[in-house]
Amino acid sequence: MKERILTNWTFTRAFYLIMGIFVVIQSFMSQQWFGIAFGGYFAAMGLFAFGCASGNCFGGNCSTESKQNTKEVVSFEDEKTK
Repeated sequence: MKERILTNWTFTRAFYLIMGIFVVIQSFMSQQWFGIAFGGYFAAMGLFAFGCASGNCFGGNCSTESKQNTKEVVSFEDEKTK
């Protein structure tokens, strides 16, 4: 856990943390309690590097490879009328 917090910092991750903290502070000052949970979620994404803040779905596990169609390709030719 310590390694995950201290390594692989990117601009996006820092931005999520800073904006999350900003939303928490603003929500607390205006007594908007739902906003604290909302900002806390984004701050946690930045701090612990999960979700979008990690860059590629934590460890790159969400990347997908395009699969080629294994079905037979059918070609159509014009039929000549007799």
